[in-house]
Amino acid sequence: MARPHVNRSGTDPRPSRRLTRRSLLAGAVSLGAAGSLGVVGCSRVPDEGKVLGGGLLNTLRDQGSVKIGIASEPPFGYVGDDGQATGEAPAIAKVIFRRLGIDKVEPVPVDFGALIPGLKAQQFDVVSAGMYINPTRCEQVLFADPDYLMLDAFIVRKGNPHNIRTYADIKKKGLRLASGKAYAQIDYAKAAGIGDVLVLPDQVAGLDAVAQGRVDAFAGTRITVKSAVAGSGRVSTTEPFQPVVDGKPAYGAGGFAFRQSEKNLRDAFNRELLRLKQNDYRELLRIVSPFGFGRADMTDLTAKELCGG
Repeated sequence: MARPHVNRSGTDPRPSRRLTRRSLLAGAVSLGAAGSLGVVGCSRVPDEGKVLGGGLLNTLRDQGSVKIGIASEPPFGYVGDDGQATGEAPAIAKVIFRRLGIDKVEPVPVDFGALIPGLKAQQFDVVSAGMYINPTRCEQVLFADPDYLMLDAFIVRKGNPHNIRTYADIKKKGLRLASGKAYAQIDYAKAAGIGDVLVLPDQVAGLDAVAQGRVDAFAGTRITVKSAVAGSGRVSTTEPFQPVVDGKPAYGAGGFAFRQSEKNLRDAFNRELLRLKQNDYRELLRIVSPFGFGRADMTDLTAKELCGG
């Protein structure tokens, strides 16, 4: 499992805080033979670690559509009641791909842990799920620069009876913690000395586990936790906090992932993303604010920095 990215200086660069989101299991199993799934015209898959230019952008323009992998996780990316992709990442994808001459965005929902294997197996063309960028993932895919950053928070029992604020509180008080499958919060908990973390499918299962008393807290991003708890009278959320690893703030950010064979597509996407970030992120904020993202969630961090390059 990937280690969370740590700010080596130990300083807090806010307002551009650097965090990590959802650590993907390294070495995930391929979903099938390369070329048997996905888009025609992208049959060549490079060896691990080899980056190619690729011609997928032209193929997508010709067919007028792009397939995006999502993990059915509000508010990052999910399928709405109308059957269309929605959420923070798909909303950005629709704007950018339209500017690249691709009008139709088709969602392909998979488990979060299947996003990178599915991308590499050409089940879809891009990961559009707010995936945290870290060095382990950077060895497998190409990332655009991050489009958001995020603090952590807990789902706790109503009124937070154990006064939980950080992972250190969970460890010190001997409380029971859960988190989601492949969430980076599992790594943060382990770094705090919490050896036994109950892994659940998602934040909805986490809410139920807390409400039923099976665990004392569920760890996730502040926006995932807030979204899950909204309208529930059974549980509460804690104040957002900065995770710490080895005594230093663990920073990171989430973004779009592309196959290593498609640097041209990644670069074109990234140029449009950077245009959305101009003028103090105003255009990007107009796109993501309906999903609960604000100015404090913006970052000028680059994928190169997060990948350790």
